[in-house]
Amino acid sequence: MTDPNIDALSVFAPEHSQRHSVKSHVVNYWSQRAEDFAELHNEEFASDKHNQWLNEILPLLPHGHGLRILDVGTGSGFLALMLAEQGHMVSGIDLTPRMILEARHAARDLGLTVDFQVMDAENTTFEPETFDCIVTRNLTWTLPHLDQAYTHWYNLLKSGGCLINFDGDYCHERPLAELDLPEENAHSSIERSLMAEYEHIKEHLAGEQPARPDWDLQLLYNAGFRDITLDQDVSDRIFANPDKFYNPTRMFIITAEK
Repeated sequence: MTDPNIDALSVFAPEHSQRHSVKSHVVNYWSQRAEDFAELHNEEFASDKHNQWLNEILPLLPHGHGLRILDVGTGSGFLALMLAEQGHMVSGIDLTPRMILEARHAARDLGLTVDFQVMDAENTTFEPETFDCIVTRNLTWTLPHLDQAYTHWYNLLKSGGCLINFDGDYCHERPLAELDLPEENAHSSIERSLMAEYEHIKEHLAGEQPARPDWDLQLLYNAGFRDITLDQDVSDRIFANPDKFYNPTRMFIITAEK
């Protein structure tokens, strides 16, 4: 059965993606992967990975209950739902309407309340100083104006608020097709045409992205953030075993305070 919200949400996609051709490729890629991606992350949410990610993120959050948190590039809502489960007031945004539909379905099934909206990460419609914390996972590598995004997120944070960014240097990784991945790994089942689309996105962005995360640290400093920290060992903790959730690209965690 077709979700009645799909047509209403889809009108936002061209409006955002026309600003930059890479964004239209990102929306196209994730629109085609949305259902399988959501299924994978619903399984991840129900697995021991849930607590592993929770153990990573909880110590990094500001102190207090009922924090106002924004999950940027929420996808099917993994981090947003996890934080809502902890009693926080969470908004989750994504440029891909089909991802937001999947996130809403997951929230409904879990009985959790999250404000999921289709929105451009680089230019949201939230008021300044709205959030205690902004979290994001595997998003920032796709942004064509990362400096603009960091400055915008700085403005969205309350004084003393923090940014928590989980990401990897995806644009400079080897092509997925060249990696020796276990058969059950999610990356192994991506269709050839989608794999080509993914590599096209990487190629488009790679020429404009210096090596990360060093570049991020400079951009965050320029945006006004302070107390910037870097952890490059998260992959050793989360992805020690190459299971279906395994990420072949080494990830990092950057935290920064306003």
